[in-house]
Amino acid sequence: TLASRNRVRGRTSLVFQAARAQDQFTSTHPVKPVEGGGGHMDELIGRLATKAGIDSAVAEKTIGIVLGFLRNEGPSDKVQALIDQIPGAEAAIAASSSNGGFSRLMGGGVMAVGTRLMALGLGMSEIQNVARELFRFGRDKIGADQMGEIISGTPGLSQFA
Repeated sequence: TLASRNRVRGRTSLVFQAARAQDQFTSTHPVKPVEGGGGHMDELIGRLATKAGIDSAVAEKTIGIVLGFLRNEGPSDKVQALIDQIPGAEAAIAASSSNGGFSRLMGGGVMAVGTRLMALGLGMSEIQNVARELFRFGRDKIGADQMGEIISGTPGLSQFA
């Protein structure tokens, strides 16, 4: 009957939506924005991949790790203003924090971020290039003053500016 077909279709749709959501957290490929509007994240991933010479999947994971660190350690209102300017940033942060057990063992702070980035295969010069490009991107999106407040208000970050 029509009613039973609609119930099956609804369940099938739900399964596909759940699978797509899970793929965001388990895939090694960059998360593509859903229903448009991901331009800033795609732009940032491209800039990082090019400037640091890294794979775009690694660039996206790096963005999530760094933005998550800024959210935890930096001036929250300024960091949130930056995150709000990057459609897809919340998903990248969530995906990067999904391996929470390992992250908690390493502690917090800029050293833990460095360790996590090195675990992605980044060397120190690549990490510095990524940081500089992220700061440049942040200045473009929220202005030099606000980005400066994030850098100065986050312990250990000024050495990468």
